[in-house]
Amino acid sequence: MRTTRIALGAAGVAGAFAVAELVTRTGLVDREAVPAASTVLGRAAEMAGDGEFLTAVGDTLRAWLGGLLLATLFSVLLGLLLSATPWLNNAARLVVELLRPIPSLALIPLAIVTFSSITQGKMSLVFYASTWPILINTLYALRDVDPVAKETLRSFGFGKAAVLLRVSLPSAAPFVLTGVRIAASVGLVVVVSTELVAGAGEGVGGWLMQSQSGGGHPDLMLAGAVWAGLLGIAANSLLVTVERRAFRWHTVRTEGLS
Repeated sequence: MRTTRIALGAAGVAGAFAVAELVTRTGLVDREAVPAASTVLGRAAEMAGDGEFLTAVGDTLRAWLGGLLLATLFSVLLGLLLSATPWLNNAARLVVELLRPIPSLALIPLAIVTFSSITQGKMSLVFYASTWPILINTLYALRDVDPVAKETLRSFGFGKAAVLLRVSLPSAAPFVLTGVRIAASVGLVVVVSTELVAGAGEGVGGWLMQSQSGGGHPDLMLAGAVWAGLLGIAANSLLVTVERRAFRWHTVRTEGLS
């Protein structure tokens, strides 16, 4: 099953590459504006040996990981607090629903003028964007924990803390990690977009802006987009692997139910 999925994914990538190459080579689009897929991949391969670009990738990853880790810690703790305190959950619901739809990209100017460094601004925006999927998943997961399991533990004299650590958190953990996977993709988009808008030369986005300063380098821009996509795929694959190994019981259960 897994081999089949990998083969189908590889076939899809190869098909998309072939179509993109064909569209450019046949002249359906202007090659000056949209370079051939093979040209873009060649440029992306060259960038793998570019020290300045690798430094920029490191800057992006630091801001992204920092914001994501802070958002995970904050969201899980807040989810536990709201789940354990119904009146506080009801009071906070409107605030969450008010803030959640605000696009993170709309807050880029505010982050730039508020924080003393671009890195802090990027981390704050990643934190903001990543909080919501993790928090919502945590709340729903804790709400759906089997009440029989919790009551059984209470009947043996265990307190709230023990029920939380032995039943609620283990049951909710797979869903929390799913929220982290979603947040990781969102956070990567936000951090690169912030670098593009800020134009301070930091990260992948800043590197791309500096590369475009002379004009006429669409292959660099597209190669940078390829690298951003590869970073997203790598992050998602890593989290999926962690999820399958750490929560194999949950994977087996869901596959059996499906």
